[in-house]
Amino acid sequence: MWILYAVLSALFAAVTSILVKIGIRDVNTNLATAIRTVVVLLMAWGIVFITGKQHDIMRIEQKSWLFLILSGIATGLSWLFFYKALQLGEASKVIPIDKLSVVISMVMAFVILGEKANVKSIIGGLLITAGTIIMTL
Repeated sequence: MWILYAVLSALFAAVTSILVKIGIRDVNTNLATAIRTVVVLLMAWGIVFITGKQHDIMRIEQKSWLFLILSGIATGLSWLFFYKALQLGEASKVIPIDKLSVVISMVMAFVILGEKANVKSIIGGLLITAGTIIMTL
């Protein structure tokens, strides 16, 4: 089931990139990011309340709070820089560079999380990196 969710994530990330490129033509990128964030916030909390999970907030440990907050900060910074890059550059070049996050995340998973690197993941990461370089030349 995780593969389906991953594919849907990729699909909606792709749609998001194109919608953003169209939507920010004459809009300050910081304002655009704030608007998008409000929409995401409302959607996320709506799902929490629809599924009845709002009471679980009291069970979240301090360490989890810290890392969720840091993750939120990283997400916000990512969105701010992505919107600005999309406004200034061509989507077909900005998006592949943004997707280098796949390779960076893999390396961080190996180094920080202690996940095992294997030949397939190393070759895949190198191919993604090479593809990004070729696409942005």
